Parts: sequence; structure tokens; C-alpha cells
Amino acid sequence: MPASTFDREIEQRVNDALWDGAMTRQAVIGSGALGSVSVAFRQSFGDVPLTVVADTNTFAAAGRQVQEQLAGSLAGASEPFVFTDPKLYAEYSYVDQLRGFLSKSDAIAVAVGSGTINDLVKLASGELGRPYMSVATAASMDGYTSFGASVTRDGYKQTLPCPAPQAVVVDLDVLSVAPERLNAAGYADLLAKVPAGGDWIVADALSVEPIEPRAWSLVQSRLKEWLRDPAAVRRGDRNALAGLIEGLIMTGLGMQYIGTTRPASGAEHQFSHLWDMQHHTHNGAAPMHGEKVGIGSIAVAAVYEQVLQRSVDDILTDETHVRERWPSWESIETATRANFADPLVADQVVAQQLGKHVSAEELVARLKRLRSSWPELQDRLREQLFTAEETRRLLIDVGAPATPEEIGISRDRLYESHRIAQQIRNRYTVLDLVNQAGWWDTCVESLFQQGGVWA
Repeated sequence: MPASTFDREIEQRVNDALWDGAMTRQAVIGSGALGSVSVAFRQSFGDVPLTVVADTNTFAAAGRQVQEQLAGSLAGASEPFVFTDPKLYAEYSYVDQLRGFLSKSDAIAVAVGSGTINDLVKLASGELGRPYMSVATAASMDGYTSFGASVTRDGYKQTLPCPAPQAVVVDLDVLSVAPERLNAAGYADLLAKVPAGGDWIVADALSVEPIEPRAWSLVQSRLKEWLRDPAAVRRGDRNALAGLIEGLIMTGLGMQYIGTTRPASGAEHQFSHLWDMQHHTHNGAAPMHGEKVGIGSIAVAAVYEQVLQRSVDDILTDETHVRERWPSWESIETATRANFADPLVADQVVAQQLGKHVSAEELVARLKRLRSSWPELQDRLREQLFTAEETRRLLIDVGAPATPEEIGISRDRLYESHRIAQQIRNRYTVLDLVNQAGWWDTCVESLFQQGGVWA
């Protein structure tokens, strides 16, 4: 199917969003875009050695066609590298494997796939000091144009720094026939930018992490437009998928611009990262990243609903009161270590906790800032956020899991995950807000009691 005017408008908006010095320099988006892959490669890299990297599924979906296109027009195309392990995931041993293969030549890698393949190629190429090209096979995540790779290393899920792709090719015809589950997961990952934006608003209001206007705009300016028709995404409608992939690519550019994952990731992602670190599986396989952050998004939306019911009189700033309830660093470290059996993982989590720990004196100052900004902050959050029920309904409409049990998480485990998720990242979120304000009982515990959303 030829590219439509709508496709070209999206491609133009993405390319217009690029800036001098951006890692990503070219985006090709539209129906039939695979037919332009060799031209895009030559424009970005010249006629140099290259290797297509895929897994067995993505090679069948698009990799074979990409290989034929490149081998037919570029002299430097070698045999493809195809991962065959059915349990392949973004784990560092696979980066080692790929880096060892790529190091035998000067080939530029062409990643054909979605989250896992993109992260493995991105990190392996980055460690070799080489650029790479990404060819998307599903609108399943926001990492295509992000600056780092989300990889498990030594049992700890982390975003390791490495350059974004120099060029991205997205064929909407390929996305439209991708498994429904993959595009639904991408929609859920984009939906997560709603509560993630709420967390950044809170961090900005408390002077913890100011909002960077351009990064914010790249992600948030059209976010609710991209999310408006989940049922069309589920049907594989090309216009809806074009909007979805635009949102995911723009999110990656937002992360690339600011050099952190803050524009895309808040407390909802910490639930997902925690379950990754716990090696959670359901029906023999790990749920998809977007499926986990979707459940995390409902959880965070529910917490925010409770937060927005607090009045300014609930923000207690008396120093004596704060000192009495605020734990020492030693007790926080002990409680944190108790949640992680692996001492290496515990060390990394403790380091993250220490990075955002504040003394009682610092907390009093922060709570006073919260109190003075509370009415305005409430208004900003109400404008930004969806309710838990609205979030759940959007996930249902797109065909993504909308209850924790659908990804194998019990209510008891979800309850425990709130506390542990707060610990694992040095990032200020609503979980830190309720913890520091002394609202944990009213804003988290209550959700699991009679009448609560998770009762």
C-alpha cells in the first residue's frame, strides 16, 4: 500500500522534531517503507559493511525482506545474525554474544525487531562504538529512538547508556499485521506517559527535578490525541498505528534529548522493573514490558486519586512530628536489603535509595514547599491524569491486560510491590510523595481495604 498524505505528515513531524546533534538523524515512516530500507541505509551510512540482526520471529516478519533489499543493492551486506533461543530477552549475556559476533568485522548492525532486538543491538553497537539502524516490526515499545537500552545485568534491570539509532524505518504494513498483543503492549507503554507526566509534574513542583520544556513537549503535547482510539489500534487500523508509533518515537526522542528516561518513566515503570528483577513469569513466560507498565499505570492512577483527595491541612510540616515519624537512613537501608536476597542486587537498590534520601530537616522544607504549592499542583495533576477506571477501560479496549491477575500478579503481591517499587529507582514519584508526606496508609493501604480499588 503506498504511503498516504497522513503517513507523510507523521514522517515529516518526526523528522522536524530532530535537532542538530541528535543521535537519530533520519526517520522513514509509512506504508511500504521497507522498500526504502536500502536507500535509507545508504543515506545514513554510505555503502559500508552491514549485518541484519533479528530473531526467528522478526526475521520472518520483516528480516528476510530487509536482508534481500540490502543484499540486492549494497555490496557490503553479509549473512544475517538470527537469535534462535526461544527464551531470548534483553539480558546482558545476549549482548555479549552479539558483540562478539559483530566485533569480527566493521559491519553496521541493522536491528529488525522490537524491544528485545533493539535493546540488544543498541547496547552491543554502543559498546563497539558504532552507529546502528533500527527497522521496527511492531509498535510495541518506546525504545526505538531512546538513548539507552533497558537490559538485565547481574539480576538488576537497568537502563544502560548507549546511543540511539542513527536511522529508523517503520513500515505501517508490517505493524498492521503484527500480533495484536505487541501493538497493545506499545499502546500500554504510551499510556504510561500519562502517570509518568504526573510524577514529573510533582518532582518539578517540589524542585526535585525541573521539567525540561522541549522533552516534555515531545512526549506530552499530542499524547492524548495518540491515545484516543485504542479500539482502532486493536483492529490494526493504519492511521491509529501511525499515531501510536509517532507517539512512541517522539517519546524516545524526548528521552534522547534530555539524556534520561524521566520523560517516559515514572512509578508505573518501577512496578515493571521490580517484577523483572524478581524474574516474574506467567504461564511459563515473562509478560511483555507494556503489559506490566499497563498494570502499573492503573496502580499509580489509583494512588493519585487518593492523593488528590488530600487537603492542604493534611500536609503536616511540624518539625517535631516529622522527626518522630521519619526513619533513619540505617533503618531504611535495613528494610531495603530485606527485600532482596541477592546482595549484589541489594547493593544497587540501596545506592538508588541513598541517592534520593533526605534528612528530616530537608523533608520539612520539602513539605512546606508542597503545602504552598498544593492547590495549583492539584489542578495541574487533575488536568494531566486519567482515573484508574479510565486507564483500565483504555487497556481493555486495546486488548491489553487490565487486571494484575492477567499477568500473574496477585493482589497481595501487588500490595507488597508498591513499597518495594518505591525503593528501586533514584527517581521522585508519587510513591515517594505519599511516603514522605505520611500518607501511605490513606493513599496506598486504603486501596486494598474494603471499598478500595484492589479490595
